[in-house]
Amino acid sequence: MFNNTASPFSGIPPVVKNLLIVNIICFIGSALIFPEANRLFGVYYPDSPFFKIWQVVTYMFMHGGLGHIFFNMFALFMFGPVLEQVIGSKRFLNYYLITGLGALVLQFGVQALEVYQITGTAAARDWLRFDMLAGVVQGNHPDLNQESFNKLVSVYNTPMVGASGAIFGLLIAFGYLFPNTPLMLIFLPVPIKAKYFIPVMILIELFLGISRTGSSIAHFAHIGGALVGFLLIKLWGIRRPNYW
Repeated sequence: MFNNTASPFSGIPPVVKNLLIVNIICFIGSALIFPEANRLFGVYYPDSPFFKIWQVVTYMFMHGGLGHIFFNMFALFMFGPVLEQVIGSKRFLNYYLITGLGALVLQFGVQALEVYQITGTAAARDWLRFDMLAGVVQGNHPDLNQESFNKLVSVYNTPMVGASGAIFGLLIAFGYLFPNTPLMLIFLPVPIKAKYFIPVMILIELFLGISRTGSSIAHFAHIGGALVGFLLIKLWGIRRPNYW
């Protein structure tokens, strides 16, 4: 006898399939089994005492909530398979991971600038006092007012999680390779070509990153992933397939 029940991952290329599986397992595990996982595997500002080198990779597989992982995995499911088929599985995995790392580079740069504007240095750990066991942070400098303290705590004591940087890398690749593909938005049921939709999303992220400096969303990480993705496409000479 044969089992005709189709797997929900059938027909999905191997790298996209495994990325979906790993992200879902990590989310379920962190939500139900190990609630401190985001603090251990999310990535901290490099000068933070909570920063560990493995976090630059593991942060891509952690998510802050159901809506967060749903958006990222939905985008991976929608845009990832065609990109993996076009550029190949090995290059697709490299592209995904490199854009995720590129997202960190820009985000760390923005955080370093924020710290420098407050303290005059990008390495200002001595301005704060950390209780490593309790995860408590206190001010440790006479020139540190409440507003500056809150900004430093946000930088040094808040881990960044999520695959959004890599996902924005996929979006920019899809928009570049398939510019005339119509995309539909849930809240705007009118088809918009990828070459218009995706650049507008990048501009919105740039606006939100500049205007909402205290936001818990790492908008500049999204921009970093898209920027590095665009550079990789140019560097690798990836072109739209003739048969598409």
